[in-house]
Amino acid sequence: MKTNNYMLIDGMPVEINGEKNLLELIRKAGIKLPTFCYHSELSIYGACRMCMVENQWGGLDAACSTPPKAGMAIRTNTRRLRKYRKMILELLLANHCRDCTTCNNNGKCKLQDLAVTFNIERVRFPNTAAKPKIDDSSYCITRDQNKCILCGDCVRMCNEIQNIGAIDFAHRGSKMIISTAFDQPIASSPCVGCGQCAAVCPTGAIVVKNDKKKVWEALDDKNAKVTVQIAPAVRVAIGRELGHANGENAMGKIVAALRRMGFDEIYDTSTGADLTVLEESNELLKRLEAGAAMPLFTSCCPAWVNYCEKNYPELLPHVSTCRSPMQMFASVIKEQNKTSGRRPVHVAVMPCTAKKYEAVREEFKTDGVPNVDYVITTQELIQMIKESGIVFADLEPEAVDMPFGTMTGAGVIFGVTGGVTEAVLRRLTSDKSSTSLMSIAYQGVRGMEGIKETTVMLGERELQIAIVNGLKNACDLIERIKTGEHYDFVEVMACPGGCINGAGQPFSSLKEKEKRGKGLYSADKLSNIKRSEENPLMMSLYSGLLKGHVHELLHVRYKAGTKEEN
Repeated sequence: MKTNNYMLIDGMPVEINGEKNLLELIRKAGIKLPTFCYHSELSIYGACRMCMVENQWGGLDAACSTPPKAGMAIRTNTRRLRKYRKMILELLLANHCRDCTTCNNNGKCKLQDLAVTFNIERVRFPNTAAKPKIDDSSYCITRDQNKCILCGDCVRMCNEIQNIGAIDFAHRGSKMIISTAFDQPIASSPCVGCGQCAAVCPTGAIVVKNDKKKVWEALDDKNAKVTVQIAPAVRVAIGRELGHANGENAMGKIVAALRRMGFDEIYDTSTGADLTVLEESNELLKRLEAGAAMPLFTSCCPAWVNYCEKNYPELLPHVSTCRSPMQMFASVIKEQNKTSGRRPVHVAVMPCTAKKYEAVREEFKTDGVPNVDYVITTQELIQMIKESGIVFADLEPEAVDMPFGTMTGAGVIFGVTGGVTEAVLRRLTSDKSSTSLMSIAYQGVRGMEGIKETTVMLGERELQIAIVNGLKNACDLIERIKTGEHYDFVEVMACPGGCINGAGQPFSSLKEKEKRGKGLYSADKLSNIKRSEENPLMMSLYSGLLKGHVHELLHVRYKAGTKEEN
């Protein structure tokens, strides 16, 4: 053993192998050190002090911000540290709402979890929590300042990863809060509804807007015909909290659960994604043939569209006119059911909080009625399944309904970064062999990198393609385009990793994101139709229901300078 490569953690030698801080090394040693403000994908903040360790000289070091050094010796679980951590928890609870049973984050709150872990039986300090200050202005998220512990996770996510800057620290000392500029409602801020702040919030200070009640009311209405579509990414994330492995394809069981809950018709949004592939690839070809200004940006992600409207309105002519798969499919379903005799109500189960905002946009209403009446996230669906008493693990998988029950693997992979591009390339390539299909996957379109670039041949033309996830990465790429870099096609997803890591999904680490992505690619492999243009339902739709109505039902034109509330 080379001693210069090791340090001692609780008397146990642990090898140093590129770890950036003590916390990483401690976790590698199998010790779960508590934290509130640490996320490996965000900058080091070191505010919560829960990860303090005791060094060999009796001093205390923050494990998240202290680099490991050979020969160092630390203790992670001394009497002093246990007392210190319990004191921090008591002080946080003294200034925190304690209505845990009615909190949206009940059972998922890190503060609640650590209070149990450290056996907090009482709080010695008076409760100084102010009356709740609820910001319910957004369609996507709800903020409760009274539950904030000032860990700064939401601020760093909003600023560092998403480049939005809708929230930040305000005031000083005991008056410090996390706020929008001038304490305006979040819907009036630069917020684009991506919800990633809610995804990293360890308490219930920022949560996904809850629309379950409206869906239950629709299901209880005998005069309503309630249809539902399920986004591709939902199937690989829902199982984590319902007794299945993360990344496992649970689509069949989701369908079975929804049928037991009373939905009249159940569909897969992958069918809508097939429509998007056909329309978006046609739009790209027409732009190339016409010599139009490039690139063409994808339009599937509502948070990206909102971000573009607010920050780069001059780029809106470059954003595809195609509606998102959710909106395309909703238009088709509503058109099909408008003469059903019962009031049509359409629900979408999405991994995304921004879809709640997209659903209420004026562009997606017909005679003032939204095409998608309600959007619920994966988290909300999990809650509804639990409320129903359904034992998800015991369900037998069931198939989606006809007449829109046919979809392709190309539509399924829409849920992971690079999936839209791969699906479009499958459509555009003239070589339809299985070898060609496999080669597309290895042309740089797959992977969790923030910015991916690839070049493919379309006939005799070389296409320059960029694939971006995370809005900060989108901003960086746009600035490069402004300086003269050329791309023909740019896929943008606001959430890191794509829809598999949408804010409406159960929170995931980087490894869990990768498992979800692999789950979608596995579902693609099992699909007997790989390309959208080979879906027989598409031919039926274009010659039937969509005939003469393609532009009306499948396209939209976003307007520069739109400032609608989100």
